[in-house]
Amino acid sequence: MPLRLSFGRLLIAGLLAGLIAGVLAGTFAYFAGEPRIDAAISIEEQNALAHGEAGGGEELVSRDTQKHVGLILATGLYGIAMGGFLATGYTLLRRRLRTGSDTRAAFGLAGAALVGIVLVPFLKYPPNPPAVGDPATINQRTISYLAVLALGLVAVWAGVLAARTQTHEWRRATAGLAGFLVVVTVAYLLLPTVNEVPATFPAVLLWKFRIASLGTQAILWTVLGLAFAGLLSRLAGSAANPAVTADTTVTADA
Repeated sequence: MPLRLSFGRLLIAGLLAGLIAGVLAGTFAYFAGEPRIDAAISIEEQNALAHGEAGGGEELVSRDTQKHVGLILATGLYGIAMGGFLATGYTLLRRRLRTGSDTRAAFGLAGAALVGIVLVPFLKYPPNPPAVGDPATINQRTISYLAVLALGLVAVWAGVLAARTQTHEWRRATAGLAGFLVVVTVAYLLLPTVNEVPATFPAVLLWKFRIASLGTQAILWTVLGLAFAGLLSRLAGSAANPAVTADTTVTADA
């Protein structure tokens, strides 16, 4: 049976799970992504010197502070936000999910978010390190990214709806995949293609940065799903204990 808890308790569980996931994802990003960012910044500085351009001036926040403090703080806050998002989604959609397992429901929602929020946008607009991208097109790139993110979630939902039209397991999987791919294909065709990577930028560095970025997101959502599911199990156990405690108290008083 689905777990019946107040939204407040679910939200706290989601926020706590998000904090755990954000810290672990930030730790991975520190070791896997920060060296690539340092290398990209070095390339940007060398290009500026080669063109006789002055440096960017005094930094409001030093690079060391960004790397050693800001990164974990940012991923922690992002994880908390996504934890709240997951808890809200769980609260709204739990009754629509055709499973009696709260653990499976929580982890399934986290997996759906990973596909819709991370994987679909990544394949269309993979992230770029510093020194890549024209500042003049940042608004266009932001709008395009938000559009593909929203369409990624629509694609996941379309896949779920398509899967529910079938009864046999393999047909559900086929229909779900087809519904998902149709929406993604249409989205990719309609949205503009953006490629501002200079031909001189090292391809190996670019892809190592992108893989590190994808790995950070994968860790965040995987840990978030597992942690949230684990906290739900603990809440289910604690929800059953008060009745036992009350019975014990009544017996003792008698």
